[in-house]
Amino acid sequence: MQLNRRNLMRSSVAAAVGAGVTGVAAGQKDRGEREINPDDTLTEGAPTVVGELKRFSTTAFGAEMTGPYVMKDGTLFHSVQHPSRDNPAPWDRGGLGYYRNFTFDFDGTNDDFAEPSPPSGEEQDRVRAADVEFEVLIQEGDPINGGTERWGITQTPDGRDVTTDNFAGTSYGDSGYNPDSNQFVATNDEGTEGYMFTNDENSPGNIMRTPLRKVGDGEWEADADEAINTVNTPQFRELGGTRINCYGDLTPWGTPVSSEENYSHPRASLTDTVGDIHEAGTGEGSAGAIHFWNRPNPVDIQDAVGEYDEIEGWYVQGYWNLDGVEHLAYYLGADPVEAGDGNPIEPITGAYPNPYRYGYHVEIQDPAAPAEEITPVKHYAMGRVSWEAPAVMPDERTVYGCADGDSKGIYKFVADEPIPSYDDPMDVAGTLYAPKITNDAAASGRSPAEVPLEVEWMELGHASNAEVAAWIADYDDVDQADYLATHTDWERGDEVTAEVLKQADLEVIENGNRDLIGREEILEWARQWEANGPDGVDEELRRVPFLETRDAATEVGASIEFNKAEGVDVRDGVEPGDYIYFGISEFNDDLAGPSNDGGDIALERVDGGVVYRAELEEGYDVSTLEPVVVGPDFTEEQAMADVDDSVRNVDNVYTLPDSRVILTEDGFQGGNRSYPNDGMYVYEPPEEQAGRAVDDETDEADDTSGGTDDTTDDTGGGTDDTPDGEPVDTEESSADGPGFGVATGLAGLGGAGYMLKRRLDDDEDAEE
Repeated sequence: MQLNRRNLMRSSVAAAVGAGVTGVAAGQKDRGEREINPDDTLTEGAPTVVGELKRFSTTAFGAEMTGPYVMKDGTLFHSVQHPSRDNPAPWDRGGLGYYRNFTFDFDGTNDDFAEPSPPSGEEQDRVRAADVEFEVLIQEGDPINGGTERWGITQTPDGRDVTTDNFAGTSYGDSGYNPDSNQFVATNDEGTEGYMFTNDENSPGNIMRTPLRKVGDGEWEADADEAINTVNTPQFRELGGTRINCYGDLTPWGTPVSSEENYSHPRASLTDTVGDIHEAGTGEGSAGAIHFWNRPNPVDIQDAVGEYDEIEGWYVQGYWNLDGVEHLAYYLGADPVEAGDGNPIEPITGAYPNPYRYGYHVEIQDPAAPAEEITPVKHYAMGRVSWEAPAVMPDERTVYGCADGDSKGIYKFVADEPIPSYDDPMDVAGTLYAPKITNDAAASGRSPAEVPLEVEWMELGHASNAEVAAWIADYDDVDQADYLATHTDWERGDEVTAEVLKQADLEVIENGNRDLIGREEILEWARQWEANGPDGVDEELRRVPFLETRDAATEVGASIEFNKAEGVDVRDGVEPGDYIYFGISEFNDDLAGPSNDGGDIALERVDGGVVYRAELEEGYDVSTLEPVVVGPDFTEEQAMADVDDSVRNVDNVYTLPDSRVILTEDGFQGGNRSYPNDGMYVYEPPEEQAGRAVDDETDEADDTSGGTDDTTDDTGGGTDDTPDGEPVDTEESSADGPGFGVATGLAGLGGAGYMLKRRLDDDEDAEE
């Protein structure tokens, strides 16, 4: 389909999305002072494609489409992540599979598969393509490793499964239910045998290694008996294990990388900064989840701030991601706390996870070695955020990373030397950068389909993995008892009451968590950074941008405004002049004007998201993000249900050898089966470079792509306002945690607790 060549009348679009779309008050103006037509709720150029887009498949109902990986022979694998428990077997469990008897052809054509119709009825219950069948090879809970483990299930040091049946405390999700990234390490030249490394997006997190081999023309099999959960090894526990393992990458030197999407790292919620908290003299209204990491029953902080009479409640960004911290402690060997009635406030002591050990890119060296010889490396020098995905460039030095959630960033790391050249991976050293969007048009209120983003890279600091590891170790002995003892007159061994916990909460809200990096340290680092440059800060402050990356970058003016940056990838072997692709799942909230008045990015809202491409320059630098796929503009579920021919909420981005790009969706929003299943699309770029440049001085669009304004297929509708005039929290409704539409979100999910976390809250909207 060629959406950029369609010219549908607005009247037909309005009819397609149905009645009841909320309007904008007459006379309201956007950031560019352009009058908004109260009858026009559609964003220009949404949806549109520079090139062509073709649906390949849809996934099982309730599941995200995640983890695409294409083998050397063209076979396509992917995960089935948190499907509805009401689906018939095998579509009711998380798992890994492939399209049997299908291979991509890399001969420059786009005619190697048929496009399926939108699924309906029982078709929604399963993974579905047009002419081929998807075969599940292994699933959550399957016996592996000679029967000593189960696929996706983490264990304590003494071999006890870390599940809600065995341990009290909150659980982020059923172990093995949330498989995401897949990265294949071949063990023969033909690429027909090897190990698939699959992430489990949970807390504790997991990376499952499953042997695969091709057994016939178009057929593969998994060897469950030889599969392992890599994290159930002493070497992973020495690093603190992993947490919320999301997407990843395969390095140019052939090792898998797993990215930790640690949403609970914000110091200040949403668009607030540490400086705002300092100016206010309190964290009330702004404090983010990291302050409450070692609180007894940490996730309950959101309810607490709403109940305490002494303060006014607010959204604690990332609080929902504190689910599973207790189970992570038990994975590390902490003594279990008895459950009692509900989640206990008796503190977990001893082996409690250090918050600064999570939120990194994790490389597995020696990936084909026996389990006891696998070497995990956390690349601390690349920064600590809610990593969704990295892209490692062929120079083996440059790494781009996307952070998921609201008010987040796209970051760059450049190693001093090629990463595999270091004898000791802890010696890997380099410079961490944050983005600064510099063109005036980026804050013009125009459609994001019309405006490229010009990027400059702000140097935050330089360090080695070993240096950052030493800084992290300073916080290793902090546990839940410290939260009480540090912030009240409570002493270890005393009874813990609700009043003691309240006193600690109020002190932490007022002055910050003194067990961790203090707000004064962040502000002093920023002051010295601005006065002396990144190399001119005091030695003890060098840790700040590496352990508190997002809030440090925000404090010095970086453009940490992206909402759910969920995909980044390049074709293997790319060179300067080729493209890198970035997927932004939702273009709203902190990206959208006029709500982001004063921000570096303030364009029209596109809830369906945007895919950017950037030409790689010398040194694999990136300076311009050009919109090439713009999703639909929707705010109501009915409008979303009517969109079946455009990518909604792009998640994983995977570039094929012939430069086509697989785009997967993370757009499921509840239990209504009128809503289309998440799907997978193949994007084919135009043969010649096409784009749409905007002259900042005249604010006039220079159309070099064959036109978008008059050739778009506008199939979505709605605005960012609800009928009562309150803004819709789309991140909350689409990305995480309890909050918006809980009853609707749970309907029909059959126990899909992860959907409650990722789809109905927002880390980042109400954080997320």
